Formats: sequence, C-alpha cells, structure tokens
Amino acid sequence: MSTENNDFRNLLVIAYYFPPMGLSGVQRTQKFVKYLPQFGWRPTVITVTPTGYFAQDYTLLDELKDKPVEIVRVGSLDPNRLFKKKGIVKMPSERVRKIFSFLSDMFFIPDNKIGWKKNVLKKVGELLKNNKYSLVFSTAPPFTDFIIAYEIFQKYKIPYVLDYRDAWLDYPLKYYPTPIHKYLNYRYERDVLHSAKKIITTNRKVKELILKKHKFLEYNDIDIVPQGFDPEDFVKNKPAPRSPVNKMRITHAGVFYGNRTPKYFFLALQKLLKEKPELMDKIEVYFIGNFKDEDKKLIDKYNLGSVVRLLGYLDHQKCIQYLMSSDLLWLMLDNETQSPGKVYEYIGAHKPILANVPDGFIKQTLEEFEYNTVLPPFDVDGTKEAIYAYFEKFQKNQKYQFDEDKINAYNRVQLTNKLANILGFALET
Repeated sequence: MSTENNDFRNLLVIAYYFPPMGLSGVQRTQKFVKYLPQFGWRPTVITVTPTGYFAQDYTLLDELKDKPVEIVRVGSLDPNRLFKKKGIVKMPSERVRKIFSFLSDMFFIPDNKIGWKKNVLKKVGELLKNNKYSLVFSTAPPFTDFIIAYEIFQKYKIPYVLDYRDAWLDYPLKYYPTPIHKYLNYRYERDVLHSAKKIITTNRKVKELILKKHKFLEYNDIDIVPQGFDPEDFVKNKPAPRSPVNKMRITHAGVFYGNRTPKYFFLALQKLLKEKPELMDKIEVYFIGNFKDEDKKLIDKYNLGSVVRLLGYLDHQKCIQYLMSSDLLWLMLDNETQSPGKVYEYIGAHKPILANVPDGFIKQTLEEFEYNTVLPPFDVDGTKEAIYAYFEKFQKNQKYQFDEDKINAYNRVQLTNKLANILGFALET
C-alpha cells in the first residue's frame, strides 16, 4: 500500500477472525475497518487464509469492496486448518466442545492460534519494506493477536492499541488445567499490557477485571468502546416477509454454547401454550444461527414443533431483515463479562427485547429502554408471563416509543469516530 496520500494515517489491524468468516465475533472489527477511512485512517488487515469455521458470510466482505482497505491473508498452523477443505464446520455438541477446549488449553498458550504468529510476523516484515504504519490495532480473542502486536512493537517499534472483545484471564469458557497454565497466561497479558499505548474493552466489567489484576494500570489507560449496530444495515434492508401477519413473531439470533441454552425459554413457551392453547396458532418463534442437535431435540421434547422454526445460519443482511420483521427479540446470557454484538443490533432494530440475563452491564443497558423486559437467566415463570404480556400488546397493536438518542449511543459510525480519536491520542502520547 502506498503512503503517498497524506490524508490518511496507515493502520495495521491484526485480526484472526475476519470475513468471510461469519458469526458475531468478526463484525466489530469489520465495521471499524469499514468506517475508519471516514476518520482519516487507512486500514491494512492481516487475517487468516480461508479455513474451516462454523459460518461464512461474504456479504460482510462485500461491504469493504469500495473502501480504501487492504486485506492480507496469512496461513496458520492451527486446528482450524484441518477443516480447510470442508469449509463450514458443524457446531459440536457441548460435551465435545468442552473436551476440545480442555485439550486446546492444555497444549496451547495462550490459545490454539499461536501457530499463526510466526507467519504473521514474517508477512509484517515483508509489508514494512514498502509501507509505513503509524499504529497497530490488535483485537482479541484469540489472544495470540495481542502477542503478535507486542512482538511487532519489540522488533519494529510500531506502537499498538489492544481491543478486548472478551476478557482474557476471566473468559467464562477458558480452562486452566494447572496453576502454571494460568500463570503463563497472566504473564503474557501483563507483558502486552505494559507496552500497549492504549487499551480498549467492550464493557465496564472487563475493564474492572483488567485493572484488578494489573495494578500498574491506571483507570484512564483503558477506554470503553461498546459493541454496536451499523445504521446502514437497517436503511438498505427491508423486513423479511410475514405470512400470516396476525402471528406474533419472536426471534433469537446467535448461537448457544456453555450454559447458554434455549431450554428455559422452551419450558416457558410450553407452559404458556398448555395454559392458553389458543395461542398455538398466534405465536411463531424463529431461531437464526447454528443449532446443535441436543438443542433441536428440546423442540420435540417440549412439543413445540408447530411453533418453533429453525432458519439456520443466515448472512448478516438476511439476519437483519428478520430482526426488522419481528415483534419481539429474545436474548439469553449466562455471565456478566461477555458482550454479545447481537444485543446492540437488537437495540438498533427498534424492537422490544425480552432478555434472560444476570445482573451486570447488559442488564443495565437493556433497562435503559422502558419497553424491554429483563429477567434472570433461568426464570421460566417470569419468561412465560412476559411472553404473554407482549402478546397482549401485540394484539392491541401497541406502538413503542423509541429514544433515538439512547439508541444512537450504539451507532457503529459514532463508535468508530470514538475509536479514531483514541487512535489519534495514542500517537500523540
């Protein structure tokens, strides 16, 4: 990439997860890259070559076609490579996922993407022969991305900014087979934080966890740039067709893993339909995303086959269309550290949200909007009553008042502007 155009500052982005990979983990980085040129930054993204993954979404990649963005793909020696020819990989059962996670955390530190590091560092050396980068922006997980940024700094003295999409040491699904494993991860994190120009997290909880473990950091060393929604997605798309229109449509977008499960929602729905069987033909529930076999069996177990419809994985634009066509959006979360991107796309869809989430920042965020209902993760009876309350409002064609100022706090264009300011500040200090 030439640096002759002085209107831009060149940014090197380290992001293992990036389109055409799908799922929500790629969208934060992809949207930042999409909008950063508006604010004076020209990104070069270093990501992995096409490999086996749970979903692919070329619509996200298409959004970057006319942008001043360069994408450099580098091969990796990691387990995903085993599924390269297969392309899309089926979601494993929870039992299999736990076994793979345990083995991965046993043999790879900080994660099984560490085999990508050597190839990326070699590619960076090649890029620097003809290009100059003002800053490195590294997003994780995988936390190998952070180590790559640190080693680029050690070798080439290019300052870096870290973007925590999830916590490192306190990630809910992370295993530490021995105290040594945890210590080595701690030491890696300490080292990369020591040299970082700036640290960004998606939420307050992760910031607090980092500050608690690494006392050398000060409060202002870490900025919060939350997840968000792209307003363009809701402008260029139209709601998915509705037939019949007299059914209340409830939609969930995303995957279930760990303790995230549709089980308690299904139980609530089953109880409601037993008490009010006339609703069987008046409610439909759509699930967008990969669905594990064990969760599919729950639909038959609770006799919900005529109400629940599985759409499978849809590209991002089609997913947005279904969010727009829904009357109620459902969310389930089992911990207070993760910040799923779908929460903010739900907000951007201008729809009421029924959320089963624990106490924490997600609950507080959703409670800012009076039309949302927030309940504990496994509250079956409360969920049943909430579904019926929303149904009664649906029957009365009740309209909701949406606070645009609160919603726009999660507009990705504005959030990218905030990121650009952080990057600029990092260069000046």
